[in-house]
Amino acid sequence: MRRLVVLILCLFGAAGLSACAKPDLAWSTLEARYANPASRYMDLPGGLKVHYRDEGDPAGRPLVMVHGFAASLHAWEPWVARLRPGYRLISLDLPVHGLTRAPDAYVAGTEGFVEVVDDVTRRLGVQRFILAGNSMGGAVAWNYALAHPERLEALVLVDAAGYPAAGDRKGSPLVFKLLANPIGRAVLERVDPRPLAERGLKQAYLDPALVTPALVDRYADFARAPGRRTQILNMQGGARRSVTLETFAGIKTPTLVMSGEQDALIPVAAARGLAAAIPGARLITYPGVGHVPMEQIPDRSAQDLKVFLASVPAS
Repeated sequence: MRRLVVLILCLFGAAGLSACAKPDLAWSTLEARYANPASRYMDLPGGLKVHYRDEGDPAGRPLVMVHGFAASLHAWEPWVARLRPGYRLISLDLPVHGLTRAPDAYVAGTEGFVEVVDDVTRRLGVQRFILAGNSMGGAVAWNYALAHPERLEALVLVDAAGYPAAGDRKGSPLVFKLLANPIGRAVLERVDPRPLAERGLKQAYLDPALVTPALVDRYADFARAPGRRTQILNMQGGARRSVTLETFAGIKTPTLVMSGEQDALIPVAAARGLAAAIPGARLITYPGVGHVPMEQIPDRSAQDLKVFLASVPAS
């Protein structure tokens, strides 16, 4: 507790939390900054308004991409740019993320995220597809594979969350340490999220050159969406399913597991464990790469994905 308080004081200084407070940003401001001509919105039950993009080859193999915690569909733009020929590329912002709007009382969690992926794809007329997920989105993806195996051609887990006993988490971003503590949660609900975003992104991306001011701005801005900070805190406090190694034995979908070997958030041991636990899964690890291979090494990771998918029959 004392160490956490010291971290907070060092980060925000002695001026007090009120001086660090930042108001929410209007949806119109966020959409003007981060939507593009491919952006679309879909109304779903429960008052959700989901931001998604449906790009690439309309007749190509559908690839649905799910981002990680505090991220957005923008994380997949490097793959979208490289996979346009031959693939229909669907990316979406999960509730409580990006440009997707959710009611103030919405409590986000993996089960709800799985339902959103299912609803969006069915409403887009996509019957079977490849599902890729990074980090928290990886946990959404493998949970989807367990819930709806008949709908998946292939599963791609990129530094995926959810593997039990994943190893040392001491190097995880400060934001997760704050979320786990009542004082930290009170701080996160009030202050400017930019310093935390920058710190966490540098840990995730490893290469400081990739952590541009524009990238940090995007993460910080989305954290200031109306009601977003409170919703993020509520999401972290939700119930979690019990997961054992036997859980992953139930995944029958052809699976590719990818991981950066220097991932400070989810150790590469978790990827190795997933690949060993999922029947027939293939594993690719990347030396010198952190938490987001699709952004850090987009050429190589996209090519590895294409090689894997070439071995999986299209339906």
